[in-house]
Amino acid sequence: MKLNGTSLNTLPLNGNGNGKHYHHHDDEGFTDLLTDEMGESHASTSLETPLREDAFQLDDDLKIELIEKHFREIMNILGLDLTDDSLKGSPRRVAKMYVKETFSGLNPANKPLPTLFENKFQYNQMLVEKDITVHSYCEHHFVPIMGRAHVAYISSGKVIGLSKLNRIVQFFAKRPQVQERLTMQIANELRQVLETDDVAVIIDARHLCVSTRGVNDVHSSTVTAAYHGKFEDEATRQELLRYIGQ
Repeated sequence: MKLNGTSLNTLPLNGNGNGKHYHHHDDEGFTDLLTDEMGESHASTSLETPLREDAFQLDDDLKIELIEKHFREIMNILGLDLTDDSLKGSPRRVAKMYVKETFSGLNPANKPLPTLFENKFQYNQMLVEKDITVHSYCEHHFVPIMGRAHVAYISSGKVIGLSKLNRIVQFFAKRPQVQERLTMQIANELRQVLETDDVAVIIDARHLCVSTRGVNDVHSSTVTAAYHGKFEDEATRQELLRYIGQ
């Protein structure tokens, strides 16, 4: 089997030609290996969350109805007894959770409106909001990503209501995500909203696709950061890291 003239029998899967090679005996098995390897690579195709152009043509009620139907079929395929009192409401509960809670950040209508104020105190040092709860879902396996975000900015004349920092983090977290993309999306939104490049975002999170499957490593966490403007200066970054205890 070949892809663009390259034999898939010994195709390197880490992108640099120096990684693992898989010898396969059937195309279906190799496809599974390739899919798993790509899922472990944490690859992201762009800064924007991949969405179809017609993503919001269906209203929430219809989405819930359709997801309920399909999740019921998944449960049936798994062999679960949907007549059991504990299970019969699960398809509806899952559908509502997906649309109204877990993936509500997909809908731009749910984006928080920023509340900006004049910086009347002329406060010109960094402001840091520490330990913002991050609950997201890995887009490769649809299992939780759980951790903390630290957000910092230096005012260019405007300040934002503190709770809006939390809400911006939560909005971008509530969608299928890759942590690198999540970090950059939050940073770019804050730069736009605050009208300043002096923004930093750090996320430290545990991925259940690592801790509950695959290597089953329950102790590791992933740290990502986005530094812009004055935070690209080493001394400013070190000051931020001292504030958040890293």
